[in-house]
Amino acid sequence: MNTTLKHWKEAATLILAAGHSRGADTLSSRTPLTAAPGAPPDSSSGPSHLPHKSSFDYDVLLLKRSGKSGFMPNAYVFPGGMVDPSDFSSEWLDIFKSFRNSANFGLRSVTQPVQTRPPLFATDRLKLGSPIPGEVAFRICALRETFEESGLLLVVSKLEERSLLKSIEDRYATDQAQHYSLNDLCSSELTKWRALVNQDPSNFIRMCRELEVLPNIWALHEWSNWLTPIGRYGARRYDTAFFMCCLQEIPHTLEDEKEIVRFQWSTPSEVLKSFKAQEVWIPPPQFYELSRMCRVPLLKDLHNFSSRRATEGCEMWLPVVLQKDDPYISLLPGDKHYPADTPGEAEGDPQDNSALHRIVVTDPYSLTLQITIKPKYNHLLPVLERTSPHDSKSQL
Repeated sequence: MNTTLKHWKEAATLILAAGHSRGADTLSSRTPLTAAPGAPPDSSSGPSHLPHKSSFDYDVLLLKRSGKSGFMPNAYVFPGGMVDPSDFSSEWLDIFKSFRNSANFGLRSVTQPVQTRPPLFATDRLKLGSPIPGEVAFRICALRETFEESGLLLVVSKLEERSLLKSIEDRYATDQAQHYSLNDLCSSELTKWRALVNQDPSNFIRMCRELEVLPNIWALHEWSNWLTPIGRYGARRYDTAFFMCCLQEIPHTLEDEKEIVRFQWSTPSEVLKSFKAQEVWIPPPQFYELSRMCRVPLLKDLHNFSSRRATEGCEMWLPVVLQKDDPYISLLPGDKHYPADTPGEAEGDPQDNSALHRIVVTDPYSLTLQITIKPKYNHLLPVLERTSPHDSKSQL
């Protein structure tokens, strides 16, 4: 972890999408789908209506934060949390010893030039005293936090490890994701280790060593990188890597009754409609990512797209305030008024619609995305909805 950061803490989040066939009799997370060629339809097309919930063959996991939480209390968020020093521990070299001769432990290479990579991924971790690459450590963090908060554990067994290593050596893993695992740990074993990991995150290493499993870092696909805006959510700010993972079936999930008080599996469109109805509150990054997922209602297409697109890389997104009054407007990279150098407040005419990439908030439950730019790194454009006639020109 980067202890030199003054304003942000590094973190990782996992967007879990799972097929509607519920695996209620198992505590294990199901095998993610095999990647294949193909792209989601209309991945960069313009505004459209939210798909009906029946259009989706998958749900997304959201966890409700405790009202006592110091950061975004009562918010529904994807599982994840702050990086722990143990996620960068050299002890992982022994756990991943079969993969130490493979770049980034066998993860596929990202084609994005290092000069444009988010600092989260581009930072040389060896210079910070860790032999664990950031791409690996942040995936470990996302998997560990997901296990702590929901009881879901994505791991690779020793038997599967051999098959995975062979696929990497044969270069099959460059284009395919055929090596994901099925976790068969019993309920009592999961409960014991979950309690230990919650007590001390370094026990995640101990668990993997004693159970002879690997965190399934290969099941996670790089999706986005969000930074908490200055002054919007208190003093706590996070630089967060978002990963995507697709599972064939919805696994059994248990909230920890501490940080997390409730979990919910719903389609992306259901969550957004519940948000608009003021039944749940989701932060802007979750709103944005769920709106992107509305472009892809089929799980197979989502997995194929996220697996293939991940090698493109992603852009660091720090929302910057353009207007504090009603409505509250924050800008994202690509917007005409997004500052080139400083992360402070932007200046400009809010009505200038020549190049828009912004989030408009009129109240906590009224959030609108205004986007006229093309997404970078072959990513998805969110589904954009008109909210009123006077907004239509600025959103098209």
